Amino acid sequence: MKHLDVSAIKDGSVIDHIDNKSTLKVADILNIQNEEQVVLVGMNLKSKLLGKKGIIKIGGKIIDQKEVNKIALIAPNATVNIIKDYEVVKKFKVAVPEVIEGIVKCFNPNCVSNYNNVTSKLNVVNKNPIRLECHYCERTMSAKDILLI
Repeated sequence: MKHLDVSAIKDGSVIDHIDNKSTLKVADILNIQNEEQVVLVGMNLKSKLLGKKGIIKIGGKIIDQKEVNKIALIAPNATVNIIKDYEVVKKFKVAVPEVIEGIVKCFNPNCVSNYNNVTSKLNVVNKNPIRLECHYCERTMSAKDILLI
């Protein structure tokens, strides 16, 4: 059986164990189309945990907490590896925070957070499957309702 190796990145971020169907959504969150350095997106890779998984490698980019929080909503099994000089210097599993501010739009069109320049704020009712409750209008939304800002 032939084996294809993917070259390592010198510095950057690797997001691994992405639910296969969520890989391109995570790529959108990370805005990979505007990256100048190496970007690798792999899908349908074998995974003992997920069956099939996705992976994204981005050279020269250290992802920030806001991006990690967005990824956690879309791919709760994902892990993040921070790479410096070809070595993993930090590795962690994404975690859905208790409160989500400014990254998810409330799906209630009449909610105050959708006008009057109010920052959205949602409380996490359940992490898996994800369920969020709007702090302002108290409407509850599930994964299918999530619209990232």
